[in-house]
Amino acid sequence: MKTSAIARFSFFFLLSTTPLAFAQAGSGPSVPSPQAQRPSAPGAGETTRRTPVAADYKLVNGDKLRIEVYKDAQLSQSLQIRPDGKITLPLVGDLAAAGRTSTELRDVIATSLKEYITNPVVTVIVTETVPATIYVMGEVHTPGPQPLKEPMSIMQALATAGGFSDFANTKDIQILRQTSAGQTTLHFNYKDAVKGQAKMIYLQPGDTVIVR
Repeated sequence: MKTSAIARFSFFFLLSTTPLAFAQAGSGPSVPSPQAQRPSAPGAGETTRRTPVAADYKLVNGDKLRIEVYKDAQLSQSLQIRPDGKITLPLVGDLAAAGRTSTELRDVIATSLKEYITNPVVTVIVTETVPATIYVMGEVHTPGPQPLKEPMSIMQALATAGGFSDFANTKDIQILRQTSAGQTTLHFNYKDAVKGQAKMIYLQPGDTVIVR
Protein backbone atom coordinates (compact mmCIF):
# COMPACT_ATOMS: atom_id res chain seq x y z
CA MET A 1 0.00 0.00 0.00
CA LYS A 2 2.81 2.40 0.79
CA THR A 3 4.48 1.67 -2.53
CA SER A 4 1.22 2.26 -4.44
CA ALA A 5 0.64 5.59 -2.67
CA ILE A 6 4.16 6.77 -3.48
CA ALA A 7 3.66 5.84 -7.16
CA ARG A 8 0.39 7.81 -7.33
CA PHE A 9 2.03 10.83 -5.70
CA SER A 10 4.93 10.71 -8.18
CA PHE A 11 2.49 10.50 -11.13
CA PHE A 12 0.48 13.55 -9.98
CA PHE A 13 3.67 15.51 -9.26
CA LEU A 14 4.89 14.82 -12.80
CA LEU A 15 1.60 16.01 -14.33
CA SER A 16 1.64 19.21 -12.30
CA THR A 17 5.21 20.17 -13.22
CA THR A 18 5.33 19.14 -16.93
CA PRO A 19 3.40 22.16 -18.36
CA LEU A 20 5.76 24.49 -16.50
CA ALA A 21 8.75 22.74 -18.02
CA PHE A 22 7.33 23.06 -21.57
CA ALA A 23 6.57 26.78 -21.07
CA GLN A 24 10.09 27.47 -19.93
CA ALA A 25 11.64 25.53 -22.79
CA GLY A 26 9.52 27.33 -25.37
CA SER A 27 10.30 30.78 -24.08
CA GLY A 28 13.75 30.72 -25.68
CA PRO A 29 16.62 32.94 -24.64
CA SER A 30 15.80 36.21 -23.01
CA VAL A 31 15.54 39.18 -25.39
CA PRO A 32 16.80 42.55 -24.26
CA SER A 33 14.31 45.36 -24.19
CA PRO A 34 14.26 47.92 -27.00
CA GLN A 35 15.93 50.37 -24.63
CA ALA A 36 18.78 47.93 -24.13
CA GLN A 37 19.11 47.31 -27.89
CA ARG A 38 19.10 51.00 -28.84
CA PRO A 39 22.64 52.21 -29.56
CA SER A 40 24.00 55.11 -27.64
CA ALA A 41 23.87 58.54 -29.23
CA PRO A 42 26.59 59.15 -31.82
CA GLY A 43 29.35 61.43 -30.77
CA ALA A 44 29.51 64.92 -32.21
CA GLY A 45 32.48 63.91 -34.37
CA GLU A 46 30.94 60.81 -35.92
CA THR A 47 29.56 60.48 -39.44
CA THR A 48 28.01 57.11 -40.30
CA ARG A 49 27.56 55.91 -43.88
CA ARG A 50 25.66 52.94 -45.23
CA THR A 51 27.05 53.37 -48.73
CA PRO A 52 30.81 52.73 -48.70
CA VAL A 53 32.27 56.04 -49.83
CA ALA A 54 35.61 57.66 -49.18
CA ALA A 55 35.89 60.17 -46.37
CA ASP A 56 36.55 62.92 -48.90
CA TYR A 57 33.64 61.92 -51.16
CA LYS A 58 31.85 65.03 -52.42
CA LEU A 59 28.08 64.78 -52.45
CA VAL A 60 26.43 65.24 -55.83
CA ASN A 61 22.92 65.91 -57.09
CA GLY A 62 20.74 62.82 -56.71
CA ASP A 63 22.57 61.34 -53.72
CA LYS A 64 20.19 60.04 -51.06
CA LEU A 65 20.81 60.95 -47.44
CA ARG A 66 19.51 60.18 -43.99
CA ILE A 67 19.82 63.13 -41.62
CA GLU A 68 19.57 62.08 -37.97
CA VAL A 69 19.10 64.67 -35.25
CA TYR A 70 19.45 62.93 -31.91
CA LYS A 71 16.21 62.75 -29.90
CA ASP A 72 14.26 64.72 -32.52
CA ALA A 73 12.20 62.55 -34.85
CA GLN A 74 10.63 65.55 -36.58
CA LEU A 75 13.95 67.01 -37.64
CA SER A 76 15.37 63.65 -38.74
CA GLN A 77 14.74 63.27 -42.46
CA SER A 78 15.36 60.93 -45.39
CA LEU A 79 15.88 63.03 -48.49
CA GLN A 80 17.60 63.38 -51.84
CA ILE A 81 19.84 66.18 -53.06
CA ARG A 82 17.88 68.20 -55.59
CA PRO A 83 19.10 69.20 -59.08
CA ASP A 84 20.01 72.62 -57.67
CA GLY A 85 22.40 70.90 -55.25
CA LYS A 86 20.38 71.71 -52.13
CA ILE A 87 18.33 69.98 -49.46
CA THR A 88 15.56 71.38 -47.28
CA LEU A 89 15.27 70.73 -43.54
CA PRO A 90 12.74 71.93 -40.98
CA LEU A 91 13.75 75.11 -39.15
CA VAL A 92 16.92 75.73 -41.19
CA GLY A 93 15.37 75.71 -44.67
CA ASP A 94 17.52 75.26 -47.79
CA LEU A 95 21.14 74.18 -47.42
CA ALA A 96 23.74 73.56 -50.12
CA ALA A 97 24.72 69.88 -50.03
CA ALA A 98 26.36 69.13 -53.39
CA GLY A 99 30.08 69.75 -53.35
CA ARG A 100 30.38 69.08 -49.63
CA THR A 101 31.48 65.95 -47.84
CA SER A 102 28.97 64.35 -45.48
CA THR A 103 31.08 65.58 -42.55
CA GLU A 104 30.99 69.16 -43.84
CA LEU A 105 27.23 68.97 -44.36
CA ARG A 106 26.78 67.56 -40.85
CA ASP A 107 28.68 70.49 -39.37
CA VAL A 108 26.67 73.04 -41.37
CA ILE A 109 23.38 71.48 -40.21
CA ALA A 110 24.53 71.37 -36.58
CA THR A 111 25.59 75.01 -36.70
CA SER A 112 22.27 76.05 -38.24
CA LEU A 113 20.31 74.18 -35.55
CA LYS A 114 22.14 75.79 -32.63
CA GLU A 115 19.71 78.69 -32.84
CA TYR A 116 16.89 76.30 -31.96
CA ILE A 117 18.52 73.38 -30.10
CA THR A 118 21.17 73.30 -27.40
CA ASN A 119 24.19 71.30 -28.55
CA PRO A 120 22.47 69.47 -31.45
CA VAL A 121 23.97 66.07 -32.31
CA VAL A 122 23.66 65.49 -36.04
CA THR A 123 24.60 62.48 -38.15
CA VAL A 124 24.65 62.45 -41.96
CA ILE A 125 24.26 59.00 -43.51
CA VAL A 126 24.83 58.48 -47.24
CA THR A 127 22.24 55.81 -48.03
CA GLU A 128 22.68 55.78 -51.81
CA THR A 129 25.01 57.44 -54.28
CA VAL A 130 24.36 58.06 -57.95
CA PRO A 131 26.95 56.73 -60.43
CA ALA A 132 29.73 59.23 -60.99
CA THR A 133 28.90 60.95 -64.27
CA ILE A 134 30.01 63.97 -66.26
CA TYR A 135 28.26 65.56 -69.24
CA VAL A 136 29.70 66.86 -72.50
CA MET A 137 27.47 68.97 -74.71
CA GLY A 138 27.65 71.39 -77.60
CA GLU A 139 29.95 71.21 -80.62
CA VAL A 140 31.24 67.66 -80.21
CA HIS A 141 30.48 64.60 -82.30
CA THR A 142 28.97 62.50 -79.49
CA PRO A 143 27.44 64.72 -76.79
CA GLY A 144 25.88 63.23 -73.69
CA PRO A 145 26.70 61.71 -70.30
CA GLN A 146 29.90 59.80 -69.65
CA PRO A 147 30.80 57.59 -66.70
CA LEU A 148 33.52 59.25 -64.68
CA LYS A 149 36.51 57.09 -63.94
CA GLU A 150 38.66 59.32 -61.80
CA PRO A 151 41.07 60.84 -62.46
CA MET A 152 39.67 61.97 -65.81
CA SER A 153 40.93 65.08 -67.56
CA ILE A 154 38.85 67.33 -69.76
CA MET A 155 41.02 66.23 -72.71
CA GLN A 156 40.00 62.61 -72.10
CA ALA A 157 36.33 63.57 -71.86
CA LEU A 158 36.49 65.49 -75.14
CA ALA A 159 38.18 62.54 -76.84
CA THR A 160 35.47 60.19 -75.53
CA ALA A 161 32.88 62.59 -76.96
CA GLY A 162 34.36 62.05 -80.42
CA GLY A 163 36.26 65.32 -80.70
CA PHE A 164 35.10 68.69 -81.98
CA SER A 165 32.71 69.55 -84.77
CA ASP A 166 33.83 71.95 -87.51
CA PHE A 167 32.40 75.03 -85.78
CA ALA A 168 33.67 74.43 -82.23
CA ASN A 169 35.33 77.25 -80.34
CA THR A 170 38.22 75.37 -78.76
CA LYS A 171 39.73 78.44 -77.13
CA ASP A 172 37.02 78.83 -74.48
CA ILE A 173 35.55 75.53 -73.33
CA GLN A 174 33.45 75.92 -70.20
CA ILE A 175 33.11 73.53 -67.29
CA LEU A 176 30.11 74.09 -65.04
CA ARG A 177 30.78 72.76 -61.55
CA GLN A 178 28.53 72.61 -58.50
CA THR A 179 30.35 73.56 -55.30
CA SER A 180 29.26 74.19 -51.73
CA ALA A 181 29.18 77.91 -52.57
CA GLY A 182 27.00 77.38 -55.63
CA GLN A 183 27.72 76.86 -59.30
CA THR A 184 31.02 78.01 -60.69
CA THR A 185 32.35 78.16 -64.27
CA LEU A 186 35.86 77.10 -65.24
CA HIS A 187 37.42 77.99 -68.59
CA PHE A 188 39.72 75.79 -70.64
CA ASN A 189 41.71 76.65 -73.77
CA TYR A 190 42.19 73.45 -75.76
CA LYS A 191 44.70 74.94 -78.20
CA ASP A 192 46.91 76.20 -75.38
CA ALA A 193 46.66 72.83 -73.62
CA VAL A 194 47.85 70.99 -76.72
CA LYS A 195 50.90 73.28 -76.75
CA GLY A 196 51.49 72.63 -73.06
CA GLN A 197 50.64 76.22 -72.17
CA ALA A 198 47.47 75.61 -70.14
CA LYS A 199 46.92 73.89 -66.81
CA MET A 200 45.05 70.63 -67.16
CA ILE A 201 41.60 70.45 -65.56
CA TYR A 202 40.45 67.20 -63.99
CA LEU A 203 36.72 66.62 -63.89
CA GLN A 204 34.55 65.94 -60.86
CA PRO A 205 31.23 64.08 -60.61
CA GLY A 206 28.40 66.17 -62.04
CA ASP A 207 30.62 68.47 -64.12
CA THR A 208 29.14 69.69 -67.40
CA VAL A 209 31.52 70.48 -70.24
CA ILE A 210 30.17 72.91 -72.80
CA VAL A 211 31.78 73.40 -76.21
CA ARG A 212 30.20 76.33 -78.07
